[in-house]
Amino acid sequence: MATLTNLSAPDVRAARRLVVKIGSALLVDRAKGLKQGWLSALAMDVAEAKVRGCQVVLVSSGSIALGRIILGLPEGALTLEQSQAAAAVGQIRLARAYEEVLAPHGIITGQVLVTLEDTEDRRRYLNSRATMETLLGLGVVPIVNENDTVATDEIRYGDNDRLAAQIAVTAGADQLILLSDVDGFYSANPKEDPTAQRFDLVHTITPEIEAMAGDPISGLSKGGMKTKLMAAKTAVAGGCAMAIMEGSVLRPLKALAEGANRTWFVPKGDPQQARKLWINAMKPRGEVWLDAGAVTALQAGKSLLPAGVVTVSGRFGRGDPVAILGPSGEALGKGLIRYTADEARAIAGHRSGDIAAILGYAGRAALIHRDDMVV
Repeated sequence: MATLTNLSAPDVRAARRLVVKIGSALLVDRAKGLKQGWLSALAMDVAEAKVRGCQVVLVSSGSIALGRIILGLPEGALTLEQSQAAAAVGQIRLARAYEEVLAPHGIITGQVLVTLEDTEDRRRYLNSRATMETLLGLGVVPIVNENDTVATDEIRYGDNDRLAAQIAVTAGADQLILLSDVDGFYSANPKEDPTAQRFDLVHTITPEIEAMAGDPISGLSKGGMKTKLMAAKTAVAGGCAMAIMEGSVLRPLKALAEGANRTWFVPKGDPQQARKLWINAMKPRGEVWLDAGAVTALQAGKSLLPAGVVTVSGRFGRGDPVAILGPSGEALGKGLIRYTADEARAIAGHRSGDIAAILGYAGRAALIHRDDMVV
């Protein structure tokens, strides 16, 4: 075992918001179907985390693997149409399975299906973030998967390692756990090289580290170590620590807390700091001028409501960055606005309760949410 940093490893029991990625091979047995016992044990881990006050998101593979068994599709590569058909059948069964194992613990589940476009487009990204925030705030455990029934090769993640990392960043998670078929990141493929070393902690993903990544080992999962490193890059850039561990053991999160083999990739900051840096680096596409009351509210950590806006300038769409200015034009910060320029001008100075009457539809109460601004 080796370490690439002297920093202490994160403790999964200290996570405030946790994303757990579950690989197909952990969930699905080719001969028997869903591994019910393993899934029930994972539910105990989730319930224990919830008792600690941790919010949990599960990014689950397995819909295609499960669906192809139910449909009796042959071994080997599936066509796109067969994969989508298998996903359509498997997604229902998978969602029901999670609901059935978590319900006895008093946990409500929700299914969230996403595509690559949902996180690449800023407007869709904000919508996804708001939905996830609402679900978690209501105590729900979202079960996330790529929407394989509609995604084509051009708009796919292609593996749930990278999807999980993007979901972790979108949700502002502080930890991401990849439950896999390997117990960490090695200097070489341990199944081929008996001298391969597992790293406990990785602080910086260097070109040397990337050169050590191999190809997929499992016959069911698509994500090899290369995709896990790509996921780690995304996660740590968003201030989220990421662990790779072997997940077939019952109660894998409990095992992780008790010292199971794993590799942690450690971020340099936290999710909030990373998000603020990201927003601050953007070039504004417009400006919103505030009154004195709105300035005071923002300085107290509040969201920006339409009522506090005096003037709106520029051309921008939903999710675009705008500059936030005070009554005298002084720069206060930047934020991602939830309305187009025309919509923002129409509701400026009005109460949030009047938005529906002005725009003709029920919009969001905040013009810029506090989580989407740097002041």
